[in-house]
Amino acid sequence: MSDTPTTEEIAQHYSACMDSVNLINAVIAAPDDYSSDETVLERNVQHLEIMVLKDYWTTEDITPLNSAVTAGNAAMAE
Repeated sequence: MSDTPTTEEIAQHYSACMDSVNLINAVIAAPDDYSSDETVLERNVQHLEIMVLKDYWTTEDITPLNSAVTAGNAAMAE
């Protein structure tokens, strides 16, 4: 059994990452809407920080992931 994900699994990972990107952006845009879950931003930033380090990415655009990490960390620092 290989630890290298299939093309379909990579697509699923990327989709999950983009869900985190969208959620981070939503929390930053309307933080009061997420006040009942104080860790949502931190959890999603951590998820992306882990995922951008994976070595199986091929042609996926990692830029939005890195941008969301930067924006999320900045928002948590405020």
